[in-house]
Amino acid sequence: MSLYDSVRRQIVPIHPEGYVFIAAFAIGSLVLHWIWPPLGWIGALLTLWCAYFFRDPVRVTPDRDGLVVAPADGYVCSIGNFSPPPELGLGEEPMHRISIFMSVFDCHVNRAPVAGRIARIAYKPGLFVNADLDKASEDNERNGVVLETPRGNFGVVQIAGLIARRIVCFSKETETLTVGQRFGLIRFGSRVDVYMPAGATPLVSLGTKTIAGETPIADFGGVATTLFKSA
Repeated sequence: MSLYDSVRRQIVPIHPEGYVFIAAFAIGSLVLHWIWPPLGWIGALLTLWCAYFFRDPVRVTPDRDGLVVAPADGYVCSIGNFSPPPELGLGEEPMHRISIFMSVFDCHVNRAPVAGRIARIAYKPGLFVNADLDKASEDNERNGVVLETPRGNFGVVQIAGLIARRIVCFSKETETLTVGQRFGLIRFGSRVDVYMPAGATPLVSLGTKTIAGETPIADFGGVATTLFKSA
C-alpha cells in the first residue's frame, strides 16, 4: 500500500452539512486570536472539535436478512414497549422501541436501521430537554420516518437534544432506503428512537455502545421475502 493510500484510510470525510459551521468556528478563532492570542488557540481547538463532530465515516453494514442495525452512534438509553408518536400513523398500540443517545462527541449522521420504502416523514416542533430522558420522546422537537418493509412498518424518530437545534432529513417520501443508508443528521447532542413491529428480539441492553449502520440492535430471525437490496 502506498503512503498516499495509507493517509487516505486515516482521513474521515466531513459531511457537507458541517462546512458552514466549521468555517464559522475558524473565522471566530481568527477574531479571538486578534483580540487575545490564547483565545485564538481555544477557538482553534473548538474548530477541530466541530470538524470531528461532522465526520462521516464509511461503515460496513451486516448483510443478513432479519437484522435491525443501529441508526446512530452512541449508547442505548432506553428499551421497552412504547406507543409511537401519533404523527407517524402507526396506531396507539405500544411497539418495541430501542433508543440511542448521541453525545456531542458521537458521529451524528443517521442511517436506516432496515431496508424499506419511506411511507411518511413527519416533523413536529417541540422542546429541547435532555435527550437522555424518556420524556424527550414526547416533548422534544422531532422528525419521524416511517419505513414500509416485508415485516411491517418501522418508525425511526430523530429527536433534538439539549444542545441540538436543527434536525436534517436527506430523504423524501416514497424513496427506498437500503439498510445502513444515510438518511439524516442532527446537529449536536440528540437521540434516535426505533419503533419495531412484533417479532423482534433485542440484541442490545441499556448502556450498549452502538455504531450507526454496523451494530445489530435487534433480530427477527427466520427468513422473510426481501424486497430491497441491502447496502
